[in-house]
Amino acid sequence: MNSELIWVLCLLAGAIYLFMTNKVRMDVVALGVVILFVLSDTLTLQEALAGFSDPNVILIAALFVVGEGLVRTGIAYQVGDWLVKVAGNSETRLLVLLMVAVATLGAVMSSTGVVAIFIPVVLSVANRMEIPAGRLMMPLGFAGLISGMMTLVATPPNMVVNSEMMRHGIHGFTFFSFTPLGALILVCGLGYMLLVRGSLVRQGESGVSKGPGRRTLRDLIRDYRLTGRARRLGLRPDSPLIGHTLDELQLRARFGANVIGVERWRKFRRVMVPVSGISEFQARDVLLIDMSDPGVDVRHFCSEARLEPMILRGEYFSDQAREVGMAEVSLIPESNLLGKSIREVAFRSTYGLSVVGIRRDGEALAGKLVDEPLLMGDTLLVVGNWSHIRQLQTHSRDFLLMGLPAEVDEMAPARSQAIHALIALGVMILLMVTDPVPNVIAALIACLLMGKFRCIDMESAYKSIHWPTLILIVGMLPFALALQKTGGVDLIVDGLMALVGNMGPRVMLASLFALCAVIGLFISNTATAVLMAPIALGTAQQMGVSPYPFAMTIAIAASAAFMTPVSSPVNTLVLGPGNYSFADFIRIGVPFTLLVMGVSVVAIPWFFPF
Repeated sequence: MNSELIWVLCLLAGAIYLFMTNKVRMDVVALGVVILFVLSDTLTLQEALAGFSDPNVILIAALFVVGEGLVRTGIAYQVGDWLVKVAGNSETRLLVLLMVAVATLGAVMSSTGVVAIFIPVVLSVANRMEIPAGRLMMPLGFAGLISGMMTLVATPPNMVVNSEMMRHGIHGFTFFSFTPLGALILVCGLGYMLLVRGSLVRQGESGVSKGPGRRTLRDLIRDYRLTGRARRLGLRPDSPLIGHTLDELQLRARFGANVIGVERWRKFRRVMVPVSGISEFQARDVLLIDMSDPGVDVRHFCSEARLEPMILRGEYFSDQAREVGMAEVSLIPESNLLGKSIREVAFRSTYGLSVVGIRRDGEALAGKLVDEPLLMGDTLLVVGNWSHIRQLQTHSRDFLLMGLPAEVDEMAPARSQAIHALIALGVMILLMVTDPVPNVIAALIACLLMGKFRCIDMESAYKSIHWPTLILIVGMLPFALALQKTGGVDLIVDGLMALVGNMGPRVMLASLFALCAVIGLFISNTATAVLMAPIALGTAQQMGVSPYPFAMTIAIAASAAFMTPVSSPVNTLVLGPGNYSFADFIRIGVPFTLLVMGVSVVAIPWFFPF
């Protein structure tokens, strides 16, 4: 073992430690790795930055945009409504349809996004059927992970493995290469969940009915005690607020006045504009304000700020529901917001939304909320622009967007373009299946069609891209090259050959699957695929067999992150709503991972012979 290899392994160990402790963002760690590789002369500048030119990075970014188009046109939510309608009152039918629908949608868009969309649907259905949400949440999460095994573009690890094969001069997988195996594992998942669903909830836990259907804005207004707090106030020409920003005025700190939105004259009509800390008030603006502090004298506030009370139709801005949305946000166990107040985290500046309510132990907190420390189990009610609310789905590190009201289906900004979104998706899949152009070109064509048909605008397209995931891939790809240059891959391959090389290729597949699954407990599945793909291909070459079953095993194992709630963002999303503990995932996830490993070792050589 040479000194360069020791340096690379130390760097890898340090990166894994930082990934495990979550003290530093994963994308920051990845960029730090790139810098250290160059400064230490382990890799050249071109080699260290090669990830930025990798076609699969562009492909993954384009798929985020396509998925956002399906959300903005309401297609994803319509699938949820269809699920509720067809399932009726049958829990078995609901579970089967839920897992099939999630696995199908997740085959062409982000599994994390799909699961986030379905969580409020599942909570509503469980509520209506009076069954514990825990009987459905883990099947939902597992289906999201299985969706990554359905198509080539379903999850980044598949594309990472495919890219590594092409880098070795091996023809990559096709769009549907994963589908037969993924469908088989989905069938096993359905049977497994139907078998163990009774043990997914704690003894004595039961479903609680709060009424039929999904929650509405009225339900949220009632539950968070918002009635009577809304004000619609117009700025008089001599108002001292004109020309000043929200941060400068400090209206919430001084008067308990939380500005939710601003109505502004544009082209002979009033339009709603979102507000942030740098929003500057103009003459003739009309402010939508939440007065959360009951001790505030509204008349004194209007007099000092020279505001004119105006007619407010509907309860708590419900008449402005097309522009002003509401959603519930639940803090997850590892959230950076825990222990901090709304003011400390600068919630409005960070997310573009206002927190107007906090529920703790099932009860809405009263009084000033801005300085209330946030605790585990708290649910926040946020108010603001619908597009900003949808963007909360990309912040799964801190909280779960779980309470989208029924009105959100009507607020899909491009609902009328749903058929065009389906056409764009169909064109992309057709081009990927028939292979007249590279997959990345097919995805970019779909993005352009989404834009042409106004399914998505440029701002939403750029915001939909999960940049930390892309940077993580870019930063981890040099590790594979560094391990190859310094002999690390050969060392690991030789070790595997010495241990199980004489036991046959199927035993080697099982060993690679187990190794990949164990590494995936500590780092992301994408980073796991980056590290394991060259090892798998090197092992196949040394054994003198086809590389395809080995590459497929790594891709499937990277998605088989069923064992802990932190193995994948999908598991973290369902942890709270399902009322699960860490041990629940171990108890249910470990046997299923072993089942998937057994199915893979037996079935992969059927589809991809040695």
